[in-house]
Order: sequence, then structure tokens, then C-alpha cells
Amino acid sequence: MKLLLISNSTNVGEGYLEYCRQNITGFLQASNVTKILFFPFAAVTFSYDEYQQRVQNKLASSGIEVDSIHRHADARKAVEEAQAIVVGGGNTFHLLKNIQALELTGTIRSRVTSGIPYAGWSAGANLACPTICTTNDMPIVEPQNFSALHLIPFQINPHYTDFFDPKHGGETREQRIAEYLAANPEMYVAGLREASMLYIEGKQLRLHGDRQLRVFKYGQSPKEYHAGDDLSFLIKN
Repeated sequence: MKLLLISNSTNVGEGYLEYCRQNITGFLQASNVTKILFFPFAAVTFSYDEYQQRVQNKLASSGIEVDSIHRHADARKAVEEAQAIVVGGGNTFHLLKNIQALELTGTIRSRVTSGIPYAGWSAGANLACPTICTTNDMPIVEPQNFSALHLIPFQINPHYTDFFDPKHGGETREQRIAEYLAANPEMYVAGLREASMLYIEGKQLRLHGDRQLRVFKYGQSPKEYHAGDDLSFLIKN
């Protein structure tokens, strides 16, 4: 498999997909992709047409055409014929609900495990996990279940932050991940900080970005990993 899983689409003070645009285009061009099948279903407060155009505006200069799944009457055929699948961020529950309604989970997984590239940011990174249980989103809609594409054997928490506001009494991100692990002790959770991404090809996994990856496992202290560190244990468990 060839996966590019990105924490966020926009860094503070930058334009949409600006920091990761070259990573996305380079990832796609390495597989000679000239046209992607985009999944805009995580959008809620703006239209799928607008989302498609937003991504097209960023990729056009690289010669990559953005097709969108919402324009296809036969969604399964579109996935079966796609050169690459790209999934945008937004609300993960809304994204999964729409994919399940179209009965595309198995078809997407089959195509990606067969070798076509998959790129996703935020909710799109969540979708690659076994479940969406480590998303940060509010469940504004109810999918059939929480089972996602299971392209990787571990969970990702995009936008992971260590920030703690002493004037706020709610749970930290680490505490919420600890709750997930107490209920799912066999799993790893990768806290993917802003401006970070994971490249996965076959059994090779590498972190890209200047920020560390924080990995959680039940009964163990969280560990920090830098770009270049061996992360193969995450895809071998």
C-alpha cells in the first residue's frame, strides 16, 4: 500500500493545503497519477462542489485533475477505475456515514490494498484507521458503526496537542486517548501533531515534519518519536 496521512490541512497564517501541497503532489506523481478521485463528504458547512474546487485550485499547477465522488451516479465504478483516492478533512462522522451509505468501504479498501495511492488529511487520516474512535470531532450524524477502512492496524489522533489550559477543567487530549486505550488495550494510538504526516509504503512507515509523533499504548508511558526513527512496530502489531 501507498498511504500519505496528514494531520491538518492548514497551518496558522498560511493558505489552504499550502504547507503540504508539495508532499501531496509528489506522493501522487511518484505513481504517475494525473487524476484523483476526491471524497468531499467531511464537508458540512460548505458544498461538495466548493470543496472539490478548493482542492483543484491547489493541485492544478501540478497537472493533477480533481474528480469528485459526489458527481458519479455509479460510485462503486468510480472507485474501481480511480488512479488514486484522496479524502479531505472536516467532520469524520459525516464522512464515514456517507461512505457507508454508498457501500464503498470494502471497495476503497480493496483498491488501496491492491496498490493505488491513498492520501487523506484530518478526517481523511482517521478514515484510514481501523475505526474512527480517536477522532476529535463531534458526532453530528450517526454512521452505521465506527468501523473505518482499516488500511493501517493502529489509530491516529490528528491535530494532537499537549496544550493544557489551567483555567479549563475539561479533559486533555492525552486523557481522552487514555480512555480509549483502557477500552481497547491492544491498540496503539499515534498522536499526529499539526504540520506532521505519515508516509506508509508496504511495511515501511516514516514521519515527515519538524514535530514529534507521540505514541500511546495501554499500560505504558507515551513515547516521542522524531522523523527518521523506526516506527515499523506500528504496522507490524
